[in-house]
Amino acid sequence: MMRRNSLALRLVVSSAIVAIVLLVSAAILLASLFQAALERNFDARLRAVMDGLLANVEVNEDGSPAIQSELADTRFTLPLSGWYWQVTPPSQGVVDLASPSLLEKRLEPTQADLADRDEEGLAHFYLYDANGARLRVIEQRYKLYDKADQYSFMVAGNFDELKVEATAFRQTLVAMLTLLGLGLLIAILVQVRFGLRPLRTLQNRLTAIREGKAERLEGFYPEEIQPVADELNLLIQSNSEIVDRARTQVGNLAHALKTPLSVLHNEAKLQPGFLADKVSEQTQVMRDQVNLYLDRARRAARAQTLGSITEVEPVLAALARTLERIHLDKGVSIAIDCPRGTKFRGEKQDLEEMAGNLLDNACKWATSKVSVAVGPSTDAPPDGRLWIDLVVGDDGPGLPPDKRREPPVRGRRLDETKPGSGLGLSIVSETAAMYGGGLSLDQSKLGGLAVKLRLPAVL
Repeated sequence: MMRRNSLALRLVVSSAIVAIVLLVSAAILLASLFQAALERNFDARLRAVMDGLLANVEVNEDGSPAIQSELADTRFTLPLSGWYWQVTPPSQGVVDLASPSLLEKRLEPTQADLADRDEEGLAHFYLYDANGARLRVIEQRYKLYDKADQYSFMVAGNFDELKVEATAFRQTLVAMLTLLGLGLLIAILVQVRFGLRPLRTLQNRLTAIREGKAERLEGFYPEEIQPVADELNLLIQSNSEIVDRARTQVGNLAHALKTPLSVLHNEAKLQPGFLADKVSEQTQVMRDQVNLYLDRARRAARAQTLGSITEVEPVLAALARTLERIHLDKGVSIAIDCPRGTKFRGEKQDLEEMAGNLLDNACKWATSKVSVAVGPSTDAPPDGRLWIDLVVGDDGPGLPPDKRREPPVRGRRLDETKPGSGLGLSIVSETAAMYGGGLSLDQSKLGGLAVKLRLPAVL
């Protein structure tokens, strides 16, 4: 199925238009050539009649033409048969000579009909007889015997007799060109499909890289596409190298900053006082900020890595077992509804961190039940990618609607009645944003809070 904006559709439509124009032009040209051939053959027959007529005509003393014997073709004797001849003298008042088939009628060409002549002096034109038959007429001027003026010889034949032959030719022509057009269309479709197959192969192999099934584009491609494949391989390699360097630099920076900050913090504790307390307080703020941005950089580097795929159900099952043991005194049970084979497009560590934070919060607030449901996203952006919703709900007290609408802010808790740092939802929201996803709060079916996490997925 070709989409409206596909390259295949453009190629097929443009080729089909060119083929139709060429076929229609060929049909018009062939029909014109056939018509011209019919006229030449018909004119040759009329010319033979005119030669026989010229051999049988003589001139009376008064200048009027006379015929010695009738032509052998009986069609010129049948009344209004469509086959006529006529000899017109140059002088007015002199009786002309016509075939018996004309009866009292006469052939009356216009001056325009007689003006256009070929190199032999013949005029070719069409007239209609009394029965409405279309006549093909030729006319030529001759000097007879010792007469100074020229006599007009005209021979006409019923051109409609060839209508059946012309119609049969046109129908055959249309049928053959239609079959040729269908054959060309099929050939175009096959050609486009065969010609674009390397692009489909390239797309499938890029999808395999994105889904973690391959690390680079393998195989050979046509000369026009091979440079693109080579550049994509270089881009993938460069991206991996950039991510690796970023991870290394993040680790080096963390090691380089944490040690001096720890020294300052410890030295400040050894010398109590206002200044020492202030130094200790600010070094702790600096350590928190370093940890925050280094952690964010690590997550961003992982999120941009190609080919990272994580199956969701095993991660959720492992987290559920761990948290049920931690909250064994409350008797919290965690129900998981996740179709097997559901895959998150990202690092396992990030999924564990996001799902772990949400489940840990739910277990803290739940009375006894926590639910986890995973399925296709209901509010995914229309970008052509696959998305899933991971919804964690509990049967706790929940949050009022105005609180649920507040965006997560690092360090601020939505409810102060439970202990915590206020970092959980903020970390989840930031990590999901690294992958283009998002987080929202709603009312749970169990009565408490429901947190919906939208994440990219793969088939």
